[in-house]
Amino acid sequence: MDATLHSPPWTCPFCALLCDRFGVVKGETLSPAGTRCPRATHALAQFGAAPSRAAPSVNGQSVDGQTALDTAAQWLSRARQPLFGGMATDVAGARALYRLANACGAIVDHAHGRTLMHGLTALQDRGAFTTTLAEIRNRADLMVCIGASPSSRYPEFFARCAVGVDAQQVGPARRTVVFLGCDADPALADRSDVEAISVPLYGDLYDTLATLNALLGGKSLRGPSDPTLAGAASLVERMLAANYTAIVWTPADLPGSHAALLVEGFDRLLKALNRTRRAGGLALGGDDGGASVNQTLTWLSGLPLRTGVHRGGLEHAPQRYDTAHLLADQAVDALVWVASFGAHLPPPRAPIPTIVLGHPGLAAACADREGPSVFVPVSTPGIGSAGHLFRADGGVVLPLSPVYEDTLPTVAAFAGKLGEALAPRREDTA
Repeated sequence: MDATLHSPPWTCPFCALLCDRFGVVKGETLSPAGTRCPRATHALAQFGAAPSRAAPSVNGQSVDGQTALDTAAQWLSRARQPLFGGMATDVAGARALYRLANACGAIVDHAHGRTLMHGLTALQDRGAFTTTLAEIRNRADLMVCIGASPSSRYPEFFARCAVGVDAQQVGPARRTVVFLGCDADPALADRSDVEAISVPLYGDLYDTLATLNALLGGKSLRGPSDPTLAGAASLVERMLAANYTAIVWTPADLPGSHAALLVEGFDRLLKALNRTRRAGGLALGGDDGGASVNQTLTWLSGLPLRTGVHRGGLEHAPQRYDTAHLLADQAVDALVWVASFGAHLPPPRAPIPTIVLGHPGLAAACADREGPSVFVPVSTPGIGSAGHLFRADGGVVLPLSPVYEDTLPTVAAFAGKLGEALAPRREDTA
């Protein structure tokens, strides 16, 4: 019979919303209680009802923990330019890995680094007006969802913002949700308290943003009658009439390799609106600890992800220090891949020594590699160990309570031991 292992509040670590209204139920595998969120359901199904006792391995052969540690330290001590990738861990893991990066001169990137860089580049170039889940819930009478419905990747998003839920206690009595360039979310249909409408793009998304910014700036656009232009004009009228506009997008759904330009377009809209009323933007991203690692590295070093910790100092190179580019160009000679939240982030294939600190489900992927590998199964924060993560809106750090105490080391613990083992080896080779 199923039994509740953890009652609310349990913080779900499997997307950047960090929902804390659910429980966890034990069956053959874990499952969520109090939600039908498919992301939480799928992620929890990767964990058995009892703690994992997976063993480390070297080149696919099971070894004890000390052998795995010694081998990893040997490989890192020989590396001229290591790369720390994946980086799917919590705040404590990020802190320990940054110390380790200092010890071996590593470049640090995240598995979702490309999408994280869209917003970071725009922020560095133009600044931003941002908002939070709580402010959207309490104030936003107009939400503009751009490119895709937030619920396609974040199923609990509208519930977290008190949009289309039966027990709404706060916020405007009636909201308008505009889906720009995508279909309206069917979950909001037939709600008396929500007006959900779809507005088509005027050209592509780049053209549409330029048009919206022109109209918002008071410019008149002349040309043949076009219903999509009328839709853009209607959206501008809604934004000018709203008390609080929240613009929401998912970086992973933005098209093209120059999506930072789109984010700059969002920020231009927000700056124009804030001259006369309130408005804020929310980028839904930073999953698998991405937001947490970026915040932690910025706090510790003054620079975000895609920074190299070199003997001559720190170097932030958001284009050059992309994991895929570094591996394709053979610019690194060792890889530390961290994936503690599940088996969905296998290490990239590369013929270089690879040290994987990951979910036990990655053991097979690590054994089937073309280059030498060390695999160390680690505990998942919020399942087998405690931890902390930053939420997608950036201003909140939530504690993660374990469902059970497992026997696996945390990323922070193993990275700390690896740094201790690496120190005398580095001194010998200096």
